[in-house]
Amino acid sequence: MNDTKIHWPEGKTFAFTVFDDTDLSSPGNFEEVYAFLHNCGMRTTKSVWPLQSIERHPFRGSTCEDAVYLKSMLALLDKGFEISFHNTSSHGMPRDQIIQGLDLFKKHFGHYPRSMSNHADSLEAIYWGDARLSGWRKTLYNLLTLNKKKNAFFGHVEDSPFFWGDLCNERIGYVRNFVTNEINTLASCPWMPYHDPSLPYVSAWFAASEGPDRKSFNARISESNQDRLEQEGGLCIMYTHFACGFQENKKLDPRFQELIKRLSRKNGWFAPVSTILDHVKTQKGTHLLTPEQKSKLERDWLFHKVKLGKTT
Repeated sequence: MNDTKIHWPEGKTFAFTVFDDTDLSSPGNFEEVYAFLHNCGMRTTKSVWPLQSIERHPFRGSTCEDAVYLKSMLALLDKGFEISFHNTSSHGMPRDQIIQGLDLFKKHFGHYPRSMSNHADSLEAIYWGDARLSGWRKTLYNLLTLNKKKNAFFGHVEDSPFFWGDLCNERIGYVRNFVTNEINTLASCPWMPYHDPSLPYVSAWFAASEGPDRKSFNARISESNQDRLEQEGGLCIMYTHFACGFQENKKLDPRFQELIKRLSRKNGWFAPVSTILDHVKTQKGTHLLTPEQKSKLERDWLFHKVKLGKTT
């Protein structure tokens, strides 16, 4: 089914949410963002790393082994936010530690992750790098990245010590894949949530609208884009890193506040990622992606990334 028209709960006109990758997130650089979202009536999704990295890594940030950070995550959960998974740590861990990380996640938050996103440099990332693509798209991607992402991720590779594909299939509800420059994520990926038979270890994929930092996030949710999302009755799942400049010295970026306040006054459904995807799934089911649809998603994503000058 390609129809993107969804009937949102309680007579809402459209849906909006955020998937916040945990990179750089530490006590003191994100709390005001979530307090503000809460006060605006928004409930979104924040990912975590359950285990501390054993290596120094450029994507440093706190993990659930930090008691202060964990307390903040549990408080967000109590307030209706979703806590999700961004791989086990910032650099990736072998299977036994992935199992430990998933079990700790369940112990802390009461269940295995309902949703997740791969961390860009995690060895345990599943179907990442050139494994996201097929055909000429994979060939072009490897040329553009000088083969640095070729066969570089192992979550789906059965003979690798980082393999956990079977666990992902059993325990993770939704995995993020391609991003778009469109505000209406569902219009760009009308098949989500979808299952790709060529990537069997993920039960269902979803897409996101790109806004990895404060500047790009604010540009994506501009007034005109908000109005278009509302007019189309669409769904926006923003991808971002709230630890990247949204909050400085406990003060929020004024433009971010202005845009979120404006958006919150619209007749939108502002629920966590998995809650919204569950709702879409009840109306459309999990779509079985065709080769033609897969080719389109890959092509659109690759051209978008080439235009940005980024191919991660």
